[in-house]
Amino acid sequence: MVERDGPAKRGRLSRPLVLAAAVALVDREGLGALTMRRLAADLGVEPMAIYRYTAGKEALLDGLVEAFFVEVNERLRTSADQRDDDGPAWRAELRRIARAFAAVVHAHPEILPVVATRPLTVPVARRPAPLLRLTEHILAVLGRAGFDDAATLTIYRAFVAWNIGCLLVDKRQVVDNPEEPDPLLRLGLHRLPAAEYPRLRALVPRLAEYDDEQELITGLDGLLSGMPEAPLDSFYG
Repeated sequence: MVERDGPAKRGRLSRPLVLAAAVALVDREGLGALTMRRLAADLGVEPMAIYRYTAGKEALLDGLVEAFFVEVNERLRTSADQRDDDGPAWRAELRRIARAFAAVVHAHPEILPVVATRPLTVPVARRPAPLLRLTEHILAVLGRAGFDDAATLTIYRAFVAWNIGCLLVDKRQVVDNPEEPDPLLRLGLHRLPAAEYPRLRALVPRLAEYDDEQELITGLDGLLSGMPEAPLDSFYG
């Protein structure tokens, strides 16, 4: 029986509230727990009440992407520009974007696979507006730095691929036995024959020791250093 003290009764149900509840549910229990019925129960409403704000499970996945990039853009809006002394201004802005993206991934790690794959299932023009706004910003940064269209797209693709790929190879491994203190046993790596997989058994537990933001930025700097030099040392108009 659904309680009638939820947001709908108080007249406060909205799309941002529905998406925030979906994100919170996925954060707690993973993507497998996300259903329209379960989300409605968390909100304290009948399932039909939330169809006004999202058309179904597929649209709800798009909503997770939307909520994710709303948070990325908000972090960028409120964070200071980082005009590093060790490189041009456009690279400093890409580092700032990478850090904001990584921070939201760390806050909502279960959503990253959806962020990495869901936008590819729809045409560019139908992707969530917050994602499009971030894309437009990155392209504008590179354009104002003086890159031509071809170089802009090359750098953009490399930047996006590195950020998503690096964070997908995450230090948070799927845990086989959370009560086991030994990393090898906790991750279930003892099930892999030592003679066949010596490097996997040795190195996978060490992923947890890495500073993944530092790895992200170090790799990004290495990637961008191989790109053409910008005609202008600024992303400002």
